[in-house]
Amino acid sequence: MTTSAKPLSVAVIGAGMAGRSHAAGYRNVNTVFGAGLPPVRLAAIADATIELGEDAARRYGFERALPSWEAVVEDPTIDAVSIVVGNALHRPIAEALVAAGKHVLCEKPLAGSLEDARAMAELERTADVVTAVGYTFRRSPAIAAIRDHVQRGELGDLTLFSGRYWCDYATDPNVPLSWRYKGGPGSGALGDIGAHVIDAAEYIAGPIAAVSGASLSTQIPKRPLPLGAVVGHNAAPVSDEFGEVENEDTASFTARFESGLVGTFSVSRTAFGLPNGLSLDVLGLGGRAAFDQHRPAEYLFDDAQPETRTRGARQIIAGPQLPYFAGGYPMEAPGVGGGNAEMFTFQARAFLDRIAGVADPLPACATFADALRTMEIIQAVVDSSLGGGAATPVPPAV
Repeated sequence: MTTSAKPLSVAVIGAGMAGRSHAAGYRNVNTVFGAGLPPVRLAAIADATIELGEDAARRYGFERALPSWEAVVEDPTIDAVSIVVGNALHRPIAEALVAAGKHVLCEKPLAGSLEDARAMAELERTADVVTAVGYTFRRSPAIAAIRDHVQRGELGDLTLFSGRYWCDYATDPNVPLSWRYKGGPGSGALGDIGAHVIDAAEYIAGPIAAVSGASLSTQIPKRPLPLGAVVGHNAAPVSDEFGEVENEDTASFTARFESGLVGTFSVSRTAFGLPNGLSLDVLGLGGRAAFDQHRPAEYLFDDAQPETRTRGARQIIAGPQLPYFAGGYPMEAPGVGGGNAEMFTFQARAFLDRIAGVADPLPACATFADALRTMEIIQAVVDSSLGGGAATPVPPAV
């Protein structure tokens, strides 16, 4: 473990929108929560498109841009690295970083295939470094508060979980054919945004035992080939040639949790007018809670009040009474926080807390093993879909 007396040197591989979010998180880690982290050196941002790397390094105060992930591996001064590139590259980069003795925070989904994900989970089991996965929504004060309600039994016995992640980034048929549209069933909307809502479901309600009724579909089967680099979900110049979309635009399925709870799920990247529509409802015999990422600084909560005539959902405004808020925002007052950038900061802090051995760390990040489990659930959804919606078991949670 790195001692608190030695600076922590960090790098980010990938300068797209998620890579920049990791970079901003590292930049802010020592501004939140208590003392204990050593100084953080913002060493490098690597990207195959060097202009993107240079721009990100300038924006977020990193010392330099590097032209390849191999250059990060070869730099002995770098301690910890975020992997934020195409899913198929996660395994070779993670293996090289761990072999070089570097701590790794990998974006979700864990890998481009289940085989690679299993290899990465095995790598974690034997590694002498910290490995983690970026399930950023675990750091939402509202989602963490809903989890606390469930764990304290304040909703009573749970009766239904409903999770949706509806986005519109692929509604335009002129969006270019990038790596996001390659990889086969399960690697599209299900792997990209479905991974988040599946993880949130298990984080709140416990392990999923089986899935059924799965259906995957593609609304835009061909997309134009890009003429250059594609950054995130941004538009880019395209050619007159088109390529086949290999994965799903939408997916839906039902899940049975180990507790007996039933869950319903749907995800879409072609949901018009919903830029980042993660939402969930948790219902129990004694209460309910609901969250919508488009209103991230609040959630709804309802329980059995003495007066039935005044019962109803209450809007809980995020403030210091919720997880992560106290110490996590410059202005510790209700109604002033709850955005995406803060969640990446809390995630980066939790990762570095564990590396530095901080005495009172934030809750640990998800592990490679956790992310492998998400991919096993995704594979079960794919198998259910291929089997006409048949019930498909999920490997037991370890």
